[in-house]
Parts: sequence; C-alpha cells; structure tokens
Amino acid sequence: MDLVDFARGPALKVAFVIFFIGVVWRLVNVLLLHHRRNLSEPRRGVAESVFGGLKAMGSRSWPHPEFIKRTITGEALGYSYHIGLFIVILLFAPHIIFFGSFIGVRWPALPNGVVTIFAVITVTLFVAVLFRRLAHPVLRRLSNFDDFFSWFVVALLLVTGLMATAHVGAPYPTILGLHILSFDLLLIWYPFGKLMHAFYIFPTRAVDGYLLTRKGAPS
Repeated sequence: MDLVDFARGPALKVAFVIFFIGVVWRLVNVLLLHHRRNLSEPRRGVAESVFGGLKAMGSRSWPHPEFIKRTITGEALGYSYHIGLFIVILLFAPHIIFFGSFIGVRWPALPNGVVTIFAVITVTLFVAVLFRRLAHPVLRRLSNFDDFFSWFVVALLLVTGLMATAHVGAPYPTILGLHILSFDLLLIWYPFGKLMHAFYIFPTRAVDGYLLTRKGAPS
C-alpha cells in the first residue's frame, strides 16, 4: 500500500468516522445545554419571531456602519478568504469528482487555471490573516493554540493542493498523498476546534434574532 492508497483508504475512513462522531457529539451537547425558562411575556408572535431569526442570519453577517471603519480590515480579509476557500474546495473539478463519489451528485466546475489563481490569492490572504493576528496586540493576546492550529490545518491543505497542481516539491504521488492526508487531518481536527463554527454560526444568529424579536427588540 503506497501513500496515496493509505491516505484515501484507511486514513480517510478513520477521519470521516471521527469527523462524523465528533460533529454529532458537539451538536448534541449544544442541544442538551441547560436553558433557563423565558418567563417574560412575548411582545411578538411566533411567526414574526421566526422571521426575525431568519432576518438576523443576514443582518448579523454584516458589520454595523458604526463599527465598519474600525473593523474593515478584518471583515475584508475574513470574507475574502472564505470566498476563496469556497471556490477552491467546491468548484475545482478533481474535488467535485471526489465529493461526488460519496454523495452521488456532481456540479459544474470552474476552469482549473481560475481555481489555481484563487488558491494562490487565498493562501496570500491566509498569510495576511496570520500576520495581522500576530501584529495586533489585542488579537495576539486573545489567540490560543486552537486559533493557530486551525489556521495551520487549513493552510496546509491549500499549500499541498497548490504543490500537487504545480507538480513541485516531490513526486506527484507523494504530494497528492500528503494533500489527502492534510484533508484527513482537517476532518479529525474539525469537531474539536474553532473550525466547528461553520455549524454554529447561522443557527446561533437565528436563535438570537428569534429571542430578540420575541422580546420586541430589533434583530
């Protein structure tokens, strides 16, 4: 068994099992958290509160005008590299074939050259994010192992993918094997780090919006 067979065989299966169990465990833990009973009288009906929750999913995804001047750098970096990750992961033809083999569905891909350009831009943005975190005195004090290791796991996936595309650094089978292993590592780490925010971000905003609207406050 060579490196590629190991990475996309037993290693990938173990990683998927850990990912699935870990995500389910984290979500169940959130659902089982103790919630204090809300004894206040509702100011809005259920339908209006649900709409407020849905509205908050969008309104909370964009900074308020009062803060945009101070947060524009972080906002721009964050949105830009997330868009880059979306394109690289979900619109690259080999990735579509890979995911399609599991879910049985495929979708149109962007040209490989276009995705490669976005991958280079995304890696550059990742470096900028790391530099900003290290240079900003408040962000540096707030950062912990989770922040840096989560950054490393995603950056490793991007870099090894670019190396495999460009056929540099080592023989192609070796780089491809390392790229798949980096994906395995991401799956294993995902439920236990801040990458898990992808599962939390919109539901939590919806719940906050629902509760605020129920109390009669703007969401």
